[in-house]
Amino acid sequence: MKLTSTQIELTLGQFDAEAIPEDHPMVSQLNEVFGEHTYFLTSDGLIILEPAGSGRSRVHSAKVVNLGGWSDAAPSALELHEPETTDVVVKLGFLH
Repeated sequence: MKLTSTQIELTLGQFDAEAIPEDHPMVSQLNEVFGEHTYFLTSDGLIILEPAGSGRSRVHSAKVVNLGGWSDAAPSALELHEPETTDVVVKLGFLH
């Protein structure tokens, strides 16, 4: 799920993460593996957001999906794995 700049700001206001800039060389490689997304780095590793809910809610939300974890205690190298949906939900605004 690609996010707008407003949605990125809303996301960053709800948990500690850093958005990876779209022009970062790693993003094109990640897009080849996982598809077009806005990617974030957290203390847990690499994440994306996927739409959540049934669509009946007026609040647009997304679930956090973990794509990789840090290979050691110091976050220096990522080990990618199959996407793992978490229980964390981010509110991205209201549907019109």
